[in-house]
Amino acid sequence: MSVDETGLRVAVRADANVPLLSIEHVTKEYSTESERVRALDDVSLAVGAGQFLALMGRSGCGKSTLLHLAGAMDFPTAGHVRLDGVATDGLNEQGLTKLRREKVGFVFQSFQLLNTLSVVENVEVPLLLAGHANPRPIAMERLASVGIAELAHRMTHQLSGGQMQRVAIARALVHGPRILLADEPTGNLDTATGNAILELLRRVSTDQNVAILMATHSAEAAAIADRVVRMRDGQIVQEPG
Repeated sequence: MSVDETGLRVAVRADANVPLLSIEHVTKEYSTESERVRALDDVSLAVGAGQFLALMGRSGCGKSTLLHLAGAMDFPTAGHVRLDGVATDGLNEQGLTKLRREKVGFVFQSFQLLNTLSVVENVEVPLLLAGHANPRPIAMERLASVGIAELAHRMTHQLSGGQMQRVAIARALVHGPRILLADEPTGNLDTATGNAILELLRRVSTDQNVAILMATHSAEAAAIADRVVRMRDGQIVQEPG
């Protein structure tokens, strides 16, 4: 184990088969005024580079909590999360920011685009935050890769739901992350548009070797993944055979 200048504890990999994402006996509890709520209960999961894994279950089963832990947006009460060899609970704030900016992309059900910016400006945001001096060519390349380069200068309110989700995917991929976390990415879309977004995610995983961890309550959406893990009441209840 080595430590870099940002406080990241970096594990030295023994071989290329080490999972990109490793969730090890993770429990997550939240306190309310009257009780302690256990959102995740001794969950273990591994995702390899380029693998498309669907987390399936009803609302409240722990899917979104697991995504937040995988993306270092939250931390376990017990257990460990390791992303690309890095233990997230061993990072300082600078290290966490670096990890998220370099390794993780996020796609949400509600798109979370900035409505005061154009399409291409939305995609540029992660690069600007990372200090890129000329993000426009990279942003345009990503928009082309999701099939909407011709919409680059439109405002987000001029887009359909499917187009907005394509912008969100381009933004999530613009910095070249190793894993994409997608929380109900088709939840606000009609069936045909949602299927097109799922096919796009499938291509991203295959062509760019990006691991995808997608939370969904839909069996139809989960069917496109390489692997489906079902959750109930904060636990994994079925692993793939």
